Amino acid sequence: MTQQDIRPPAHAPAPVALAPVEPGTARRPLISYVLPVYNEQDGIAAFHSELTAALAERTDLDFELVYVNDGSSDGSLAILKGLAESDPRVRVVDFARNFGHQIAITAGLDVAEGDAVIVMDTDLQDPPRVSLELVDAWRGGADIVHARRRSRQDRAFKRATAHLYYRILRSSTEVDIPLDTGDFRLLDRKVADQLRKYRERSRFVRGIVASMGYSQTEVAFDRDERFAGETKYPLRKMARLAVDGMTSFSTTPLKMITRLGFVVLVLSLLGILYALAMKFFRPDITVSGWTMLMVVVLFLGGTQMLSLGVIGAYIGRIYSEAQGRPLYLVREVIGSDGKDGPGVDD
Repeated sequence: MTQQDIRPPAHAPAPVALAPVEPGTARRPLISYVLPVYNEQDGIAAFHSELTAALAERTDLDFELVYVNDGSSDGSLAILKGLAESDPRVRVVDFARNFGHQIAITAGLDVAEGDAVIVMDTDLQDPPRVSLELVDAWRGGADIVHARRRSRQDRAFKRATAHLYYRILRSSTEVDIPLDTGDFRLLDRKVADQLRKYRERSRFVRGIVASMGYSQTEVAFDRDERFAGETKYPLRKMARLAVDGMTSFSTTPLKMITRLGFVVLVLSLLGILYALAMKFFRPDITVSGWTMLMVVVLFLGGTQMLSLGVIGAYIGRIYSEAQGRPLYLVREVIGSDGKDGPGVDD
């Protein structure tokens, strides 16, 4: 089957297809859920069951569930297909390979058709019942509703590093990124349509959303433990996401190189003065300066390598964007109309 990108046209988002309304009746708001999935075979069924149980309480709303299979190598896709067969509200976007969590969110936003779109993970750390609180805040007038973690059931190291990172990021950027928030949030239709125009490859969705403006509010919640399986964001991926967030919305690392350069210059001048003083006033022990020489050389070498690494991170982003490749490739889309088929063309 042909692999195709389902990216929307650059000039305008695709028109939203909403359910027909009978004359004299008010159409119920359609809420779309964007649900990235990567190797979650042990927890998808439980998540779907808990989500549908929560949605059943809201007869004043219609729902669409967009699962994005991000190249899972376990049995996740088979389970998702079964959900699509048994629940007409389910749509499944199946990636040709793994493209990453942030790209999976993007693909879900590209196909979601609701009046509002909720992004959340499927590991049950984000409680489905809280998503309905986001809906209530949206109906109260907010365009963007962030789910802020009041507490989280994670290891102490992860809690500490996440707490520190978000505060460093917020203090070093001009974007007011909400503290202690992940990708669990609600977007109004007009916000989702505008977000679909952002097509950079190294994506930090929570930062992009925060930078868009509009009316934003927060709903606090207590984050639960993972229901099953292992985290899909180990330290390596968390570090990569942190770098994307910093380089996407801040030039502070580049400015720090300049400041570090001045510090090194001052230290170098002090070292020169020290070497000259030892040369003229204590010539009998000038050989001992070898230690200082090695310290200075190693310090300068380390500083230069660090500076090149930071510059390389920004150059790498430029290179990736200049290639202009599709953000993702879709093997098939299993639609809510019961028909399987390839992704929508540009």
